[in-house]
Amino acid sequence: MSDITKFIFGFKRFQKDYFCDDSSVFENLKEEQKPRALLIGCSDSRVDPATLMGCAPGDLFVVRNVANLVPPCENDNGHHGVSAAVEFAVCSLEVEHIIVLGHCNCGGIKALMRKRGGEPSGVFIDPWMDIASKARDQVLTELAGREPQVQERACEQAAILISLENLLTFPWVRERVEARKLYLHGWYFDFETGELFSYLPETQQFEPLVPRCR
Repeated sequence: MSDITKFIFGFKRFQKDYFCDDSSVFENLKEEQKPRALLIGCSDSRVDPATLMGCAPGDLFVVRNVANLVPPCENDNGHHGVSAAVEFAVCSLEVEHIIVLGHCNCGGIKALMRKRGGEPSGVFIDPWMDIASKARDQVLTELAGREPQVQERACEQAAILISLENLLTFPWVRERVEARKLYLHGWYFDFETGELFSYLPETQQFEPLVPRCR
């Protein structure tokens, strides 16, 4: 119950900040939202996007799932939660940026790497992580024989690129990107060092966007 109590008191602080002391934020938000960015992040409790980016309510439209994955565009009768969120953010909210935010020590990527060895992870986890199987196979080929930690980090970053590629399979995303009305970003948060990396197509590497503290 101590955790639940913490959450309740946390909401009380939020309420005080945004409804008791200054209600202007939600006065402006109660009719509509106008976030300028969609962030696709991991469900991992250590990488909350609003906390990491110092965001106020209304700043970010956020989708979180295991391993921050984006599936390819599939026009079938399935339930496509991530695809629906991307469609709403791009077509209705007209966001200008999509950020795919990955991170170190990702449990979903660990599950993906274990599956190659025949170790199942779960009824739903395994098929979901298959979205990034191309990244795993590439890493195991290019980094064969390297330590598991090195392979996992490489796969975490390669999976971000898979999600960026899959975003471009949605026609309304590709059209806006080509028209330079929408910009895609691949970011990687290393919470062991406190660094934020960004993928640069020019170097084909994740380069420091915010380096570690000195």
